[in-house]
Parts: sequence; C-alpha cells; structure tokens
Amino acid sequence: MNWGDKRVLITGHTGFKGGWLSLALASRGARITGVALEPETTPNFFTAAGVASAVDSRIGDVRDLDRLLQVFEEAQPEIVFHLAAQPLVRRSYAQPLETFAVNVMGTAHVLEAVRRVGSASVVVVITTDKCYENREWHWGYRENDPLGGHDPYSASKAASEMVAAAYRSSFFAPGSRGGQDILLATARAGNVIGGGDWSEDRLIPDMVRAFSKGTPVMIRNPHAVRPWQHVLEPVEAYVHLAETLWARQSEHASAWNFGPELTDAIPVGEVVRGFAELWGEGATWEIDGLHHVHEAGLLRLDCSKAAMELGWFPRLRIHDALRLTAEWYRQFLGGSDMSKYSMDQIAQYQNLSAPVCRAMPTR
Repeated sequence: MNWGDKRVLITGHTGFKGGWLSLALASRGARITGVALEPETTPNFFTAAGVASAVDSRIGDVRDLDRLLQVFEEAQPEIVFHLAAQPLVRRSYAQPLETFAVNVMGTAHVLEAVRRVGSASVVVVITTDKCYENREWHWGYRENDPLGGHDPYSASKAASEMVAAAYRSSFFAPGSRGGQDILLATARAGNVIGGGDWSEDRLIPDMVRAFSKGTPVMIRNPHAVRPWQHVLEPVEAYVHLAETLWARQSEHASAWNFGPELTDAIPVGEVVRGFAELWGEGATWEIDGLHHVHEAGLLRLDCSKAAMELGWFPRLRIHDALRLTAEWYRQFLGGSDMSKYSMDQIAQYQNLSAPVCRAMPTR
C-alpha cells in the first residue's frame, strides 16, 4: 500500500505509543492529523522525538464530541487510528469515573465522529490485552475468549471493545442501519516497552528514573507474568492491519491480538534483571513490601489468528526489545537528536525480516 498523501487521523498522538505510530506513518509519507491532550509528563516522547514536526497537531479531548467533529470535518481522514486513553491500571482505581469516561465514551465519540463525517473507510481502535476476563490460566487468550476486567481500566477496555463491535454491526457494515461500509477492527497488544515512555507506575520508566539517579528501583510483584513487546511491534501491526482493511478485506474487520512469542511472556523480575544488566553502572532493584491494589498475576496472548490470517509475526525477542529500549534512553540522556534516532530505530525495525512460520500454541 502506498501511504503517500493518505489522510490519516490519530487520536492520542501526544502519547508514547501514539507518537511512535505517528513517526512510523510519517516515514511512509502519510498526511497525519493528530488530536489529543497535551503530553502529560516532562520529559515525553512527543517533544523528545519531535513528533510535532510530522503531524498537524490539534489539542482536544475525546470526551468533547464537538471538538472531535470539528477536527474530523477539517481533516477529512481516510484512515483513523484511535489510541487516546487513560492507560494506567493503578490510576483507574483512584480515578474510575475519568477512566470510564475517557476509554468508553471517548471511543464512542471517536466512532460517532467517523459515522457523522463519513470520510473514513478504515478505522483501527486500539484497546489492550487486559480486556479479557483474566482467569490466571497458563495459555494465551484468544480473540473469542470472554471480555471482562477486575479493575476499572480493564473493564473500561472491555467496554470499549463492545462499543466498537456495536458500531461495526449497527452502522458500518453493508446493510446495517448506517450502511456506510466502513471497515473497523480492534487491536489488543501486550505490555509495550520502548524508548520515550515516562508514565507513572510502569516498569521501564520506573527503572529509568531510578537507575539514572543511581538508586534501586522498587518492584511490586517480580513474579507477575506479562507478554512483553517492543513498541514498534504493535505499531507496525496496526499499520499492517490498516493496510489489509484498505484493500477491502472485510473479513478482517474484527478483533486481533498482537503480542510476542509465548516464551517472551516472562516474569517482571526477569525483565528487571535484563534491563539492569543492559543499563550497567550498578543498577539494582528491591522488593516493595507495601500493600498495593490488585493487578493480574499471569497474562499471555495467543496471536495465532494474526499469524494465520494476516501473516503477521513478532520480529523481536525480549532481549532485543530491552536492548533497543535501553539504547534509546541512553541516547536521550546523552543529548542525542532523538528525532533522528527514533526514525533510525523505525528504519532498523522495518528492515528486519519476519520469520516464515512459528510454532502455534495449543490448549
């Protein structure tokens, strides 16, 4: 697919993953409009990597339907990626109403803007691997497993999936009430790591903050297992999914998992040890013995559907993901041009060859 001059709208472009997606699409020549709040942290990837130079950046809140309609009318997007969200589990306990408002009604507002403006023919809604009803089982969740959530964040993302499914069947499918023939898919990625994330209560940012100060990082649950992947894995998967939908392959307008090799779903403690070794300088960690809110202990994704139907496979193993992440932060702390360096990492990733086949997980 030729992305040159394709009109693309990204919600959440000022965020960590949205910023990487913006640069990945800009490298392909897309004309990108972004709508999001100002970056939340200082520093942040949006500023550090110069994302603003690649995007027509609009400040707006997905809870504000009128603002979204204005941006959509002006941009007339052909392809929409919806990433704007309240993305933190622990914050969702402190701010449940905001979490549901942003993640559920925010998704509804974006899809309503798509419906009313009518310029888009492809929509990719980004949710999370935590949208599944977590039963703490050892095999990966599949796209047809039950949705749910113990915490407000997970529940809000499960609800976001349901909102997307309702819009797809009610308004976007041929013969539906809307009859607009818009292809809408949802994407559920694993735990994403990579350079430029400074969010609160996330493992890599917590380590970078501690290690750069020469202090031990406090780890809440070293035995918790997550499907870790570098940010460019899901970013390129979203692009690939949009390309498939643009080719009018309507059978792919559904939910998709994008995660790492099953063997790269590893405990937090292993990630900490690997990153600390890459960082060097005596980087250390300690167990945080305080009481904390509930977080899932075991989570894996089964990505065999994406492999078999989209021909998508992860290209990086966990040690490569950690290495690229550590190198990004090292370059940032050393004063490098992070716009160029980030584009270099994107180019390096795009030049990697995906494996021809992988062993499929079984239950």
